Amino acid sequence: MNDVVEVTQLVLHERQARDRGWWEQMRACFAPTATVRLSWFRGSAADFVTASEQMVASGDLAAHRLGPPVVDVHGARAVVELPAAIELRAELDGVEVDLTSYARLVYRVARHEGRWLIESFDPVYERDTLLPSHPGARLVVDPAELSGLRPAYRLLGHLLGRRGYRIADDLYGDDRPEPVAAFYRETFAWLNA
Repeated sequence: MNDVVEVTQLVLHERQARDRGWWEQMRACFAPTATVRLSWFRGSAADFVTASEQMVASGDLAAHRLGPPVVDVHGARAVVELPAAIELRAELDGVEVDLTSYARLVYRVARHEGRWLIESFDPVYERDTLLPSHPGARLVVDPAELSGLRPAYRLLGHLLGRRGYRIADDLYGDDRPEPVAAFYRETFAWLNA
């Protein structure tokens, strides 16, 4: 198997393990010092897996619909950009809703003792939608509740915030192009170092 295929399978297995609740497989995808920074979590990958397990146990299930990854490999390092639609079904004000958050999942991957492992995982949020899951159901969200939330992940932040998760305001999102451009420059400088 070549490096591009191995790296691709690594990130796909990480997301599959997250969606299926295969926690040990998910843990095995990350390097010991790996970090994760996303809407509801920031910290070590080991803590991210544990927090994901707790999130699922509390009934907050998400599925990731993935597009084809773009993989750049340079020696023992790789960068993967993986388009994703993150889907979450939940209840909001007594209405069952379907949330879809569109993002680009960016992974830094490095070879450790002959094995590729994820070093970091950062999404770049694009936009999101929130709809009632039953035809004819009516969902009313007060615009004032959304006014302080970032456009790139406004509805995700609203729904998860209402469910008790703390949502960061400084995540990468297409609504703030300068930090995103700097993030990509830094990521590809790391790749080519």
